[in-house]
Amino acid sequence: MKQGIHPETYRLVAFKDMSNDEVFITRSCANTKETIEIEGVTYPVVKVEISNTSHPFFTGKMKLVDTAGRVDKFYQRYAKKNK
Repeated sequence: MKQGIHPETYRLVAFKDMSNDEVFITRSCANTKETIEIEGVTYPVVKVEISNTSHPFFTGKMKLVDTAGRVDKFYQRYAKKNK
């Protein structure tokens, strides 16, 4: 890694997919207050709604991700327009 070009907070961070609890570790500058322990090592953790382990493009499975009832709101709005 080239010296002096990365921010001070550039470190290993665990990203946790909340839809399937899959965790992957990569370098990031993301700010987080939570930590997770993986194989005896503590990492800062960033929770994500969807990642390559749960996204339909990568999995080949269609899945509706409902965040705060948005899918239901869409269906209700769409149903009103078609009647």
